[in-house]
Amino acid sequence: MNLTEFPSKKLKTVLSELRSDNQFTANVTEWKILDAKPAQFSGFPDDIDGKLISTLRQVGIDQLYTHQEQAYRSIRAGKNVVIVTPTASGKTLCYNLPVLQTILEEKESRALYMFPTKALSQDQVVELQKIVTDLGSDIKTYTFDGDTPADARRAIRTSGHIVVTNPDMLHQGILPHHTRWIKLFENLKFVVIDEIHHYRGVFGSNLSNVIRRLKRICKFYHSNPTFICCSATILNPKELAEKIIEEPFQLIDTNGAPQGEKHFIFYNPPVVNQELGIRRSVVKEAARIARRFLQHNIQSILFARSRLRVEILTKYLKEMMPRSRKPTDKIKGYRGGYLPLERREIEKGLRNGSILGVVSTNALELGIDIGQLDACIMVGYPGTVASTWQQAGRAGRRADVSAAILVASSAPIDQYIINHPEYFFGKPPESGIVNPNNLMILMNHVKCAAFELPFEESEKFGIDATIEMLEYLEEKHVLHRQNGRFYWTSEIYPAQEVSLRSASSENFVIVDTTNPDPKVIGEIDLYTAPLLLHDEAIYIHQSQQYHVDKLDWDRKKAYVHEVNVDYYTDAQEKTDLKVLDIFEKEPTPGGYKLFGEVTVNTTPTMFKKIKFNTHENVGFGKIHLPELEMHTASYMWQIDDEIEAEINLNSFNFGDGMKGLSNVMKSVAPLFIMCDPKDIHSVAMLKSPFHQQATLFIYDGYPGGIGLSEKLFEIHDRLLLSAKELIQSCSCENGCPSCVGPVLEVGDLGKKSTMAILELGVGIYHRGTEVQR
Repeated sequence: MNLTEFPSKKLKTVLSELRSDNQFTANVTEWKILDAKPAQFSGFPDDIDGKLISTLRQVGIDQLYTHQEQAYRSIRAGKNVVIVTPTASGKTLCYNLPVLQTILEEKESRALYMFPTKALSQDQVVELQKIVTDLGSDIKTYTFDGDTPADARRAIRTSGHIVVTNPDMLHQGILPHHTRWIKLFENLKFVVIDEIHHYRGVFGSNLSNVIRRLKRICKFYHSNPTFICCSATILNPKELAEKIIEEPFQLIDTNGAPQGEKHFIFYNPPVVNQELGIRRSVVKEAARIARRFLQHNIQSILFARSRLRVEILTKYLKEMMPRSRKPTDKIKGYRGGYLPLERREIEKGLRNGSILGVVSTNALELGIDIGQLDACIMVGYPGTVASTWQQAGRAGRRADVSAAILVASSAPIDQYIINHPEYFFGKPPESGIVNPNNLMILMNHVKCAAFELPFEESEKFGIDATIEMLEYLEEKHVLHRQNGRFYWTSEIYPAQEVSLRSASSENFVIVDTTNPDPKVIGEIDLYTAPLLLHDEAIYIHQSQQYHVDKLDWDRKKAYVHEVNVDYYTDAQEKTDLKVLDIFEKEPTPGGYKLFGEVTVNTTPTMFKKIKFNTHENVGFGKIHLPELEMHTASYMWQIDDEIEAEINLNSFNFGDGMKGLSNVMKSVAPLFIMCDPKDIHSVAMLKSPFHQQATLFIYDGYPGGIGLSEKLFEIHDRLLLSAKELIQSCSCENGCPSCVGPVLEVGDLGKKSTMAILELGVGIYHRGTEVQR
């Protein structure tokens, strides 16, 4: 039997080898086999056009899955639906079928599809156009994004039945020019929003306001579209859809698609220093495991948490390939910052098999067609349960055997997940959070909406205080009031000033000056640039190292040249925080929990040179860049002086305990709020300038706050209990990166001191007396 013709056979061979490898299985905390499930079918509803049914049968769709049939009937009944089923379960047909049927019945009907990335939009259009071509009907389907030529845009505006775009293009390219899109808005029947779980935090808060603007324009043109959303598994898909769209939704979450057998393996790298709790490098372990699959020609994807880790891992895998007698160009990196043409080539290589392995950030987490991968290795916990399932779902689209391996880092959240598999495989614990009424976000979109259509005095845009916002803009001479309406008067085009995805619309361009003709090789946002593109940094792109010669802050350019050195750089920054206002304050055992507004000043201070492979520190340097200031929201735990006295009385160290508390609380917070760890930041102060008491701050990493810290305020007790459980389950003696932080950072008494503070905080005892929770 030729194994190259049977990927599942090769994969079973590798899994069998891993099962019998005692060194591997000794570090496996869970090997869960998710059984294959047969499909559950329904017949085609009676009202579907015969030509459409024939077209589907030509591509092998003889019946609908039960969730597809349920979605079709609900959408045709005019209900807004949110569909939550696994990757590769046929969610696309859930919305394509009712949309195509409606257009066949009513030729002037229009639909607007939105995907979070341009790549995903283009990918979906190819599939949809194939159905339309086979159908033989004149249903015009177009992609409308930043790459669409000017002459094509005119045709799309007037004749596009299905317009596929992304939120950014809707925000900047369609809504402000709605008078050119009259055909679309007068006849808009459906708005499809795929991957809605992706729209959380600042992106989701912005999208909600874009939808407010969309609905406002639809009302002007007398249309009332049905909204169709698709989501990965999260705790609150219906609530999230309703908060973003601000309309009732029906949840469809019973999956009728078949599922292949999936081996889900939790792997915890071995401890190399028991006292310090230091584990073997997650990057090296992931590379070593990946080689087991790659040398058997099993096409694999590796997901890494950061751009830097992607580049380091790509470099390690390329170095391994010659040992397996394979060319290094079979391995590619893939992340944000690569130019679009480069990313398209990598996607094509995965589909046609010329690329054997790809190392990616979450850029490939979404449903871009990258072929039939068989193994997925996650290099560190992706940050949310939803993202983990999404990434694991990139392998196994054949409905055959597949493997997903989660390799834990020493980070506390990784260690919590890897040692609590029941938490992961149980009910999804995370909620998607948006805050469309964030004042900064809301004000930006009020300006955009005013540019698009005049505001009536009685009109409400999200909040009751809309009139106050309009009057404020009138005072600033941005709007002019006349006959009960507010008209846009500024020369500025407001949508161009608003970024949907980041706290700042500014970005830095990276210019490679190695050759006589300089070329742009990537871009980085304002808040990341100081840490990756400071002078003397080693910037890595497709495993090639570049030395940063100069970061031109004013012109937003970084000039780099190729180098070949045996180290990379890691930057550090200093944070100052001041409390501006307190919105909520409630007593807790031993103190108060608070929620309020703060100002945060960050300054990059220095960078370390870290040697490849050994990861030892081989030097450092100072960073000289401007300070960045941000106003945001923060959750606070203000701790009574009595607790500090009691901690010190028991021969612990309160200062070290506060450092450990800051580390562990920041680590457990993402378990409950669906956010990336970098979306929140923590600072512990022994004497807060605001109230002169020890205080822990956990604040949103975005101007104005996006609801994360407010949620933390609500779940204060659960946070403290989870932090306490994490420390208790860690086997280190005095502290390590997997719980409160390394001893060098928190001191010899850091772990015991942090535990004592938490015990007081959760009300287990107070001054030796049991406290009622």
